[in-house]
Amino acid sequence: MLRAPAMPLPPLPRILLTQEQHAEPGSPAFLRVERVMLRATFPDGEQSEPFSYDIVDRQRLDAVVIAAHFRDEKGVRHVYLRSSVRPPVALRNRATSPIEERDDLGNLWELPAGLVEVEERSPEGLLLCAARELQEELGFEVDPRALAPLGPSSFPAPGMVGERHFFFHVEVDPARRTTPTEDGSVLERKATIAALSLDEALALARSGLLEDEKTELALRRLAELAS
Repeated sequence: MLRAPAMPLPPLPRILLTQEQHAEPGSPAFLRVERVMLRATFPDGEQSEPFSYDIVDRQRLDAVVIAAHFRDEKGVRHVYLRSSVRPPVALRNRATSPIEERDDLGNLWELPAGLVEVEERSPEGLLLCAARELQEELGFEVDPRALAPLGPSSFPAPGMVGERHFFFHVEVDPARRTTPTEDGSVLERKATIAALSLDEALALARSGLLEDEKTELALRRLAELAS
């Protein structure tokens, strides 16, 4: 298997997932897949034949993505990344992959992000959500009003799910970082948090070692602001 070359980050924690035989009895599905019948009407008025389409949905559909950054004593901008393990990637069928996968498949470096709760579905609620995620995932307590938009929202997987990502950034003081509160889920335990320069982070994205798409998009937007 391919191994990632050295990079300006600590090693990703090797969190391995094993698939159990059965789901937890009676546990509700987090995602719903609905098969709908559609018909397209074209600009000239012509209508297509009916066709089926599968759409993924969930109660908490949208998410926030936050770039927490600071300047060091030399004025170099740094950003915080957090390790994560993503089951759909970790359980990806390597035999069907068109490329050779790394041996730490499923373990990723990401910016903090999280789902928008039902009561947070408003512009003000998005700021509250982003502030909550910063404390849960990085250990920074910030005033929600200190968070600034980082470009417009985007659809990460529009062919499958209608989820929107809302991007924010905030300048933080590294000395004020505390232990992240986490959200209680297994997949947030024992994460590694690291800071690296924005230029180094973008170089990792360009080389393919930072594979999370929303993280790369946010880093590029932050670089545009900083230029």
